[in-house]
Amino acid sequence: MGQTDETSRQASGSRIALWSATAALAGLLFGFDVAVISGAEKAIQAHWSLSPFAHGLVLSAALWGTVIGALGGSWPTDRFGRRPTLVGLGLAYVAASLGSALAVGPVDFAAFRLLGGLAIGVSSIAVPAYISEIAPPARRGQLGALYQFNIVLGILVAYFSNWLIGASTTGTAADAAWRWMLGIQALPSAIYLLASLGLPESPVWLAGRGIIGKGATVPWSAFLRPPLQRPAALAFTIALFNQLSGINAVVYFAPRLFEEAGLGTAAALLASLGIGVVNLVATGLAVLLIDKLGRRTLMLIGSVGYCVSLAAIAAAFAADAGALVAPLVFLFIAAHAVGQGAVIWVFIAEVFPANARARGQTIGCGTHWLLAALVSLLMPPALATFPPEAIFDFFFLMMLLQLFWVARTMPETRGVPVDGAMPLVGH
Repeated sequence: MGQTDETSRQASGSRIALWSATAALAGLLFGFDVAVISGAEKAIQAHWSLSPFAHGLVLSAALWGTVIGALGGSWPTDRFGRRPTLVGLGLAYVAASLGSALAVGPVDFAAFRLLGGLAIGVSSIAVPAYISEIAPPARRGQLGALYQFNIVLGILVAYFSNWLIGASTTGTAADAAWRWMLGIQALPSAIYLLASLGLPESPVWLAGRGIIGKGATVPWSAFLRPPLQRPAALAFTIALFNQLSGINAVVYFAPRLFEEAGLGTAAALLASLGIGVVNLVATGLAVLLIDKLGRRTLMLIGSVGYCVSLAAIAAAFAADAGALVAPLVFLFIAAHAVGQGAVIWVFIAEVFPANARARGQTIGCGTHWLLAALVSLLMPPALATFPPEAIFDFFFLMMLLQLFWVARTMPETRGVPVDGAMPLVGH
């Protein structure tokens, strides 16, 4: 009997891991969508003769969609369930990738990028909520971090795809290379859509629908007072610092930053591919460590790495030492992957009780994506106005503040229950 029970537990654990990995594939589409534009943005600007501000506005359409999706994502996630929401994400990604690739003007291009952004925003709520609710406590951090692992895998795939398409298109075909860069995302989107149809519903969501009181969604006003005030503040702060690190500025504009450092166009695209490799390896390490060291420890390590790398990047640009920029950016990416990248989605999902989870995640995710959209909008005119060292000095100062916040305020959420009230382990 004991062997049978153990076999059953292993089979159950394998199914949960498979379901978690399937749901986390939405992260791959998230990462691909975020990074693919880096190889296409200059060609898009030239194709439609966009001014720097119009260029930033068109590029930021996806992130404004993400803001809307993050702010409204708790509604389908709570009302229809985690599984139907995940399936809907696949449909949206397929339509967005094909539509943006076939766009005839900047307006419809921006509209389809907006749709892809909506899917990203909703996924940043639905996927972590789903995984946190099906995963056993001992593996919740690791399985939850699969979402972030897939995000960085998607970034790497996008960088590699951009490099491959850019290197293999010549002459008049090169003018349409950006369309292929964006349209190829339809393939993994269709694979995810089919895979998500086999997912079961979250047992926590099903239980909440059947138990009076537990299934009731808390009002928004509850997040302004105890006991939800503190987790809301924590979710808001970690999301705020995530974008003030400059991570999206680097991911979105990596080729342009490397060209500013003196690399040629082809070398800049290849160096951007290096970002994806470093990000993937460091995130894989974080997945292995997050349940062993805890969320707070990884944030401390990442914050120190942020400060060192950002200060060094600013100094390299100031000293015109362009050859140092690429390896220092790789160090910055590694610091992000080990700290904020691995922790944010897990932490935001864990810090709220079950009946407040989706709405609470909206606070963190909405803040994250609002800042990301502003970075995307303001980065092109900022690069045209300020020297790169000034921009990275700003990010460095923000990460000093994050280090202070983590050391003084951030609690540990490793091992806390996710199906009821959630005590926070203070520092």
